[in-house]
Amino acid sequence: MKSRYDFVYLFDVKDGNPNGDPDAGNLPRVDAETGQGLVTDVCLKRKVRNFVGLVKQEQPPYEIYVKEKAILNNQQARAYKALEIDPKKRTAKGKEKAEEDRNLTAWMCQNFFDIRSFGAVMTTEVNCGQVRGPVQFAMGRSVEPVVAMEHAVTRCAVTTEREAEKQDGGNRTMGRKFTIPYGLYRVHGFINPHLAIQTGFDQNGEDLDLFWTALLQMFETDRSASRGEMSPQGLIVFEHESPLGNAPANKLFERVRVGRKPSAEGDAVPARSFADYVVSVDESSLPEGITVHRKL
Repeated sequence: MKSRYDFVYLFDVKDGNPNGDPDAGNLPRVDAETGQGLVTDVCLKRKVRNFVGLVKQEQPPYEIYVKEKAILNNQQARAYKALEIDPKKRTAKGKEKAEEDRNLTAWMCQNFFDIRSFGAVMTTEVNCGQVRGPVQFAMGRSVEPVVAMEHAVTRCAVTTEREAEKQDGGNRTMGRKFTIPYGLYRVHGFINPHLAIQTGFDQNGEDLDLFWTALLQMFETDRSASRGEMSPQGLIVFEHESPLGNAPANKLFERVRVGRKPSAEGDAVPARSFADYVVSVDESSLPEGITVHRKL
């Protein structure tokens, strides 16, 4: 990779919980001061991982390192086996050991898409080093404040015969479900070509295209009753001619404006669809060396 990329990603949710907070009873994450909804970078990376694993069927070089029930030490032990190194009887020292360490890390990057994209800390008992990934997200934040709705959920079936004997038509509430009626979320992202060279990201010329595809399609393969309807609504990419960048990322992000469409009621009526918003990109007087791509 020779270009730096900064991007703005827009997605929305209808009647769902885009990212529950386990420290708050799985309520949608919210900024306590502004009321804006939040979605963590970890949540978005999880969806990218799931999409890539599904599309590429977990085959090298597109295996997924961080996944459900994965035993990370076993994944790292594969690198030792492939390089014929015994993790418990390493005799190499000095420069030779440093070279072995680099080879172990490189093997993990070559085989696992999420390691060479997002990085990983692999300094466990089976040490494969630490990688800083070139692809990073900031925290997702809703354009407007959101309101969390609480719903009681019940069931007509019972768990045991003893419970069946107590059937009297009484309350069988099982728990609570939380949703927001509608929220449009904005995320800023970055791709660093210098780190991409270190991890091998896009060395095969496919990783970057696969990442963009994941952002555009990952919600389609991640449906859940709790998440409602989640959809991508915009992906604006700023490509820099220089690896160091031709302009500060924050100045480019300021060119992407998201606002409510003018209406007789103004902002008094809550937004309930993406059609209530207008997205504009100021492409006038762009800094030299910057190219704007609209992926959606």
